[in-house]
Amino acid sequence: MTDFCRTIERSPLLFHQDLSCCNSDLTEIIQGSRFLIVGGAGSIGQAVVKQLLQRKPLALHVIDLSENNLAELVRDIRSSNVKTVHESKEFRTFALDVNSDEFDYFIEVHNNYDYIFNLAALKHVRSEKDPYTLMRMLQVNVLLAGKLAKIAAAMGVRKYFSVSSDKASNPVNIMGASKRIMEMMLYKQKDRVSVVSARFANVAFSDGSLLHSFKMRIEKCQPIVAPTDIKRYFISDEEAGQLCVIAALLGENGDIFFPKLDSSTKLVALSKIACNYVQSQGYIPMMCDSEEEARSRVKELSDVGKWPCFFSKTDTTGEKPFEEFYDIEEQIDQERFSAIGIVKNFPNFDASRIDKFESSILELINHRTWTKEQLVNLVSATVPQFRHMELGKSLDEKM
Repeated sequence: MTDFCRTIERSPLLFHQDLSCCNSDLTEIIQGSRFLIVGGAGSIGQAVVKQLLQRKPLALHVIDLSENNLAELVRDIRSSNVKTVHESKEFRTFALDVNSDEFDYFIEVHNNYDYIFNLAALKHVRSEKDPYTLMRMLQVNVLLAGKLAKIAAAMGVRKYFSVSSDKASNPVNIMGASKRIMEMMLYKQKDRVSVVSARFANVAFSDGSLLHSFKMRIEKCQPIVAPTDIKRYFISDEEAGQLCVIAALLGENGDIFFPKLDSSTKLVALSKIACNYVQSQGYIPMMCDSEEEARSRVKELSDVGKWPCFFSKTDTTGEKPFEEFYDIEEQIDQERFSAIGIVKNFPNFDASRIDKFESSILELINHRTWTKEQLVNLVSATVPQFRHMELGKSLDEKM
């Protein structure tokens, strides 16, 4: 049994039935298409690349800022036993910044893609703590998505896919709100290019995730920390890749896909997930009363088959007690797929808000000065349902 199964308490086969039903359609589309994956060296990007390569695309080009992650992606794929991977003659990677002259030149040369996937994102709530990283979050999550949408429209692609987040539904943090604005930006472009998105659950063990942190803490002989009052949905990275591919290839213009996960059984407290993971590694979770106690008792407890854990109520900015995939104003199709729902409309859409947001961000950048308060106010004006609460404490102030 994998770490995923033991920790999440389910098999990572959520979309098995849907894939069985639509696999021939996916294969036919992929075998006749050329793909560009932006942000393709992250956990989700690598999963998407593997889903596509299994079905022999005409061409698959992957762009990412991380040269190291791209190198590992190639090593992983070329070392696999999947025969179709080795048959792909047009699988290539490029270490490029999408906001660069090099990328613009790349697009001039490679301008005949059928599908563009945008998987680039800043996904951490902790990135909201300062005005510099926060601005980069808005540039990557919103402006970059808009730039690629315009490139896709000019290129005449069949579909442009840009990944969203479950945090985009009724957002309480700027990360979620930035993805909500990204969805609005896509919807604004839907008359020029066919656009699709997907709202994920948390991708278990993806780079930088809390579950990945659990793995790192045990490898480094450090304590496990989690909130007791936060619940999340989880999917595997393979499921995330499958959801992206199904959405991008089979979705209709303006659709937002999401996994069907029952809140009564699949919405799990992070402290429970932490205990499950500690037990999956052969240890008994041992509750401590403070961070200091947890740090000081690692060796003592691990020597007798126990692991120090410190669980407490959340007290940091931007944490939502539970996530949701859609709100009451959105029209949902629950019938087309077995384990996938689809948001079919975008309520209360005002294109002028997107224009105002984009021009205001660019003005701040041109002036080379801005504050966190300015950015929060701008996001709030663009997303009326955004409920930001500043608690004055960042996740970076905790273990």
